[in-house]
Amino acid sequence: MTPMDPARADRLQSLGVVPYRLRAPTTSVDQPWETLKAEVARCTRCALCDSRTQTVFGTGALDAELVVVGEAPGAEEDRRGEPFVGRAGQLLDAMLQAAGWAREQVFIANVLKCRPPGNRDPSAEEIERCLPYLGRQLQSLAPRAVLCVGRVAAQALLATDVPIGRLRGRVHAGPGGLPLVVTYHPAYLLRSPGEKAKSWADLKLLRATLGLRRGG
Repeated sequence: MTPMDPARADRLQSLGVVPYRLRAPTTSVDQPWETLKAEVARCTRCALCDSRTQTVFGTGALDAELVVVGEAPGAEEDRRGEPFVGRAGQLLDAMLQAAGWAREQVFIANVLKCRPPGNRDPSAEEIERCLPYLGRQLQSLAPRAVLCVGRVAAQALLATDVPIGRLRGRVHAGPGGLPLVVTYHPAYLLRSPGEKAKSWADLKLLRATLGLRRGG
């Protein structure tokens, strides 16, 4: 695993993403979790609160060994309040299933909890203001690993501007030292199906990192 750079650690800590001990979630997470969810729902930290239909907190198992992190909600996610729905969500589900996870066995979230108008890339300010929420989610969930799908999510969690092609193919030290694997966003794979083999290689790396022995 790649050691965490001290500057990156300081940067993540300044955003509220702090080191923590890996642990199995217990019922004690429920109340802080609901408090955080309510805090996100009424958030006004950036101007996206003026254009959203609703926040998209995330969905999945609170005892998940894997957290999947994307960029931001799209139009359908903003309407339904759930991350990764539509064609990109269907492909993500298929990718996870091929690697041995049903959607309900993982937790899926985004860096941003509100949709940027026109599905544009999140701004640096929006990421900075929203990233602490994801940090607190990871702290509460205490998964065994994180899968970042897409450039924006990977660069935000790793506090880097390195292109996604150079972030792929190895295990990074993510927030709190969590093993973090980077792959392409399902929306990109729908446009560039020839890259799906690379994403499958990333998922195999993730499985190996977790010590899984599954078929496929």
